[in-house]
Amino acid sequence: MDEKDILERIGDYVAEEQRLRERYQRRELSGAEEHRRLRELEVALDQCWDLLRRRRAGRAAGRDPGDTEPRPAGEVENYLQ
Repeated sequence: MDEKDILERIGDYVAEEQRLRERYQRRELSGAEEHRRLRELEVALDQCWDLLRRRRAGRAAGRDPGDTEPRPAGEVENYLQ
């Protein structure tokens, strides 16, 4: 997956998030359904942003960004700065 693919995936997730919020406002899905899927999207977005940042950092350090793999959700979500 290259940077363009990652950015497209981020855009897709953001668009889905907006659609979910609209559907909830129209009462087409329950609050529990909306929250569950929003949480999944949040994790997926965090993984994408993490991968994008690490690829860019690798490139800046002279490494092949293609060698950077996505980290597991638990690792990305539980990262302490």
